[in-house]
Order: sequence, then structure tokens, then C-alpha cells
Amino acid sequence: MSADNVVPWPHEQPAAPRPWEAPVPLGTRPALPVFPAHVFPSWLADFVNALAEETQTPPDLAGCIALAAISTAAGGRALVTVRGTWAEPVNIYTVVAMPPGSRKSPVFRAIVGPLLAAEKLLQEQVKPQITEARIAQKVAQEAAEKATHKATTARGEAMPAALAEAQSAALAVDSITVPVEPRLVSDDATPETATTLLTEQGGRLAVLSAEGGIFATLAGRYSGTPNLDLFLKGHAGDLLIVDRRDRRERVDNPALTLGLAVQPEIITEIAKSPGFRGKGLLGRILYSLPASNVGFRTIEPDPIPELVTAAYAANLERLVLTMHGWTDPARLILSPEAAELFAEQRRHTEPRLRPHTGDLGHIADWAAKFDGAVARIAGLLHLAGHIEDGWRHPIDGATMAAAMELGEYFTAHALTAFDAMGADPEQEAARTVYEWLTRTRPEQFTVREAFTALPRSRFRKVADLEPALELLEQLGWIQREPEPPRTGPGRRPSPRYAVHPDLNRPA
Repeated sequence: MSADNVVPWPHEQPAAPRPWEAPVPLGTRPALPVFPAHVFPSWLADFVNALAEETQTPPDLAGCIALAAISTAAGGRALVTVRGTWAEPVNIYTVVAMPPGSRKSPVFRAIVGPLLAAEKLLQEQVKPQITEARIAQKVAQEAAEKATHKATTARGEAMPAALAEAQSAALAVDSITVPVEPRLVSDDATPETATTLLTEQGGRLAVLSAEGGIFATLAGRYSGTPNLDLFLKGHAGDLLIVDRRDRRERVDNPALTLGLAVQPEIITEIAKSPGFRGKGLLGRILYSLPASNVGFRTIEPDPIPELVTAAYAANLERLVLTMHGWTDPARLILSPEAAELFAEQRRHTEPRLRPHTGDLGHIADWAAKFDGAVARIAGLLHLAGHIEDGWRHPIDGATMAAAMELGEYFTAHALTAFDAMGADPEQEAARTVYEWLTRTRPEQFTVREAFTALPRSRFRKVADLEPALELLEQLGWIQREPEPPRTGPGRRPSPRYAVHPDLNRPA
């Protein structure tokens, strides 16, 4: 038999590709809405859009942190009166989830900078008062010490007068209060430190950070015990009392603002921390999960126009200085049109909370606070639009409609965030690979190619990919191709997969 007629052994024959069948849906999430910056007053909308363009970041990041910046300026200094005894303070908690390398820090610096400038200005204004009070306190203390010494050495008829003088001098010392240096923003403080700052600042403080370390601290990384009271009561405005060995701290109406940018994995991790959901912390947060644009960014984008930056800085600083003096919160009321819109929203929200039929029933801990969050956002948008006299005008219908639009944005993102919190890790990993295939549309790929392209935060080693690829193969989205015959020594080639035609067709 000639060589041409030799039939290869079965194991040498190339295997025919298996026919594709209809794949089983993975349950991909719908595309999430982009932050509607147009709902802001023009000075803030222009800055958010220009900052997103210059930094090549999703507008969600700048939008959410800008909302937290307005909350920092106004939080604890205004209330939205909804109806009867229902009033909402205008402080919010917002968390944006973005992968590493997303330029979170430059966005934070640009937004928080004017807050820090206003903080410094407030500190400069109070310095003379602090110096004056300290000198007065020192003089009074010296006088009290002399009076005390005189009282302890007095005898006979001089004793009652000396004691009275000593008591009066001691009361004079106690009557002198040294003003506290104003603080608007903290970064990654422990709950204990933040509580002390909140107490010193009359119950108003913002924690703004481009990292998520505060969640690890809250979960008890250092103490071993979760400490959530400050962040629960600081959102609700409930009485906060902390007894310490050296002093007792009390805040009657705390108003804490939270503005964080974290890695997406933090969203799933915090759900596992004891008490975070059960005690209601997760239900107080406005979530944002923008799609990453890393790899698709413009190399030389347009810079922020100087006039836009100047308007943002001037208006935010002015809002801080205007609101800072309010010790009793300003009462913001709803116009009839705004009240009717808000009532209609509540009528729409209520059926969505039903356990078995409502689309928000499974996140009722978050959705039950949704209407209150919209009222808070309406108050913030109103104050941003009426910087110097917001308390003199009712919140109008257009502002309430804008707040409701933002509310729907946060609702869509909250549904996805809570989905991620309760997701199966293998399915989440498979979803990450699926989204990469949907975006790049290869007909084939190797395991090494996938590992190189996918985020290290999700897949730290090649072996971490295996469960995801196995699940996608079981569902019919990919097929592992036979290994080619070995032709010599060396490392085995990386396994290769074919991709279902539904995924590799051009978009």
C-alpha cells in the first residue's frame, strides 16, 4: 500500500467541530443608565461633564461625588419638609464602584478642592476668636488658681467670701468656650475619630475618599467588632451617644455625608460583613456602577474651560459659607406642583415593594428609603440652584422631577449592586468572561489570551479562569477545541476555545 493510501489512526484524525446548539442564557445584566448630569444646575452640570471629558472617566463618578460635595456644604443645615412631621435631612451616602486605574483620584481632587479651600477660609475666620478665647481662658484659669489658693488658706470670717470668690472664678473658667477649628471633610477616619470630629463640628461632617478602606474599618478590621452606629445614625439623624472612659460624646441630630469610590469587588465583600445589611447600612447607600471605559479613552481630551472651573469653585465655596452659619436647620418646603409629583412617585413606589410581585421587593431594605432619598436629592438640587437664599423659595416641580430622574438612575444601579452582592462567584466570573467576549467578539481565543485581557482583580492566576470557562461551555457559549498533536518537546499550547456564533457576529 502506498503512503498516499495510508489511513490515519483515529486519534490522529482532526475532530470535526460539534454543531452549535441554542445556548442557555447566562442572565446578563441590562445596560445601566448613565448619570443624568443635565439635572444639575448649569454651573454644576457643565463642570461634571467637562471633568468627565478631561479625565476620560464616566460622568457617573464626577456626578455622584459632586452630589456628595453639595451634601457636604448643606448637610445638617437644611431639612426638606415633606408633609406633617415627615422631614428629610439633606445629607446622602453615595458609593461609586470602578476598577483600578480608572482615574478616581484626579476626579476627587477636582471636586473636593473647593471644599478644602472653603474649609481653610472658615478656619482663617475663626482663628482670632480661638486666640482670644484661649488667652481669656488662661487668664481666668490663673485667677481661679489664685482664688482657690486664697480660699484654702482663709480663716475665720474671711473664709465664706474667699470660697465664694473661688467658686465664681471656677465658673468663669467653665463659661469660656474655645471655638473648634472648622472641618468639613475627613478621609479615612476610624468610626471613633469620625464620631469625635462629628461632635466637635456640631454634628456635621463628610467622609469623602477615593478608596474603600472605611468599609474594612467599619467591618472591624482593627477592632474585630463591626462599628456601624455612627454611619447608621449619621444618615437617619438619630441621637448618637458614645460613652468613653475620658468623656461622653453626644450629637442630637447628626448629619454625616459619605462619598466613596471603591473597586467593584468591595460591593460584594461588604455584603458578607456581619450586620452591614441586617442593620440597614447597605440600604442607606446610593450606588453607582458605571461601565469602565479603560482601553477606549481619548488620549488628548479637551481640558476643562477655566470659566467652568472658576464658576464651580466659586459657587460651591459660596454655598459652604452661606450654609455654615446655620445651627438650626433651614426648612425647605415643597411647592404644590412638587408635592403632587412626589405623591405620585410614592404611589408608584409602594406596589414595587411587594414581596412576591414587586420588582423592588427583594431589596426592600433599600427601596423603603428610596422616596426619602429622592426628597433629600431634591433639597440638594434646590440649594445648588438657589445658593444664597434657598430657604426663601419652595422646591419647585422642575427640581422635584429632576430628583425623581436621579432616583430612577440610582434604583437601576441599586438593583445591579444587590444582584452582585448575592451572586454566585462562579457565575459572576463567567459573566465577566462573557462580557469580554461580547465586547471583543473573537471567533476563537486561548486561555492565555483571555487571562491577559481580563482584570487581575478578578482572575489572579490562570487556574481561576477554569470554573468560568467550564460554566460557559456547559451553557453552550464556547467549545473547547481538541489539542493539536504534539510535534516535539516544549510547553503545551494554551487550550483554545471556539465562540458561539451569536457572540462573534459583528455588532
